[in-house]
Amino acid sequence: MSVRVVMLCQGNICRSPMAEAVFQDMVDSAGLSEEIAVDSAGTSSWHVGELAHPGTRAVLRQHNLSYAGMARQIQQSDLSKADTYIFAMDDRNLADFRRRFGEWSKLYRLLDFAEESEARNVPDPYYSGGFDYVYRLVEDGCHGALAFVCQDAGIG
Repeated sequence: MSVRVVMLCQGNICRSPMAEAVFQDMVDSAGLSEEIAVDSAGTSSWHVGELAHPGTRAVLRQHNLSYAGMARQIQQSDLSKADTYIFAMDDRNLADFRRRFGEWSKLYRLLDFAEESEARNVPDPYYSGGFDYVYRLVEDGCHGALAFVCQDAGIG
């Protein structure tokens, strides 16, 4: 693998597993699975070891995407390679990451790469729902993020 991509949200059960599944599908479809490893994590440990939220699993099934991962918290070992890209779902995730690990040269907000949406933070559907809307935002951000990673890392 030449690069690693980690999708980051708070609990790693709603947004980041959704983003991981969407991004992995895009990587696979582009024939880049040998060059890009995809993962997800949360900034908190609240849900470590749990399955993705039922709403996330349902919306992924609707789009014929699978996700079998278990929630985990981001660790220092995730940053062991300088070519690891971290895509946070919102400003709070960015702040939590920086508070814990400091600055990281490849830390971005996922929706900074969205082309169709003006939103810059992916809302957390844990309490309010809106998994379909979150999916559309994540898909938009992932398209742009994949193009960015490929260009930045000289892949494809």
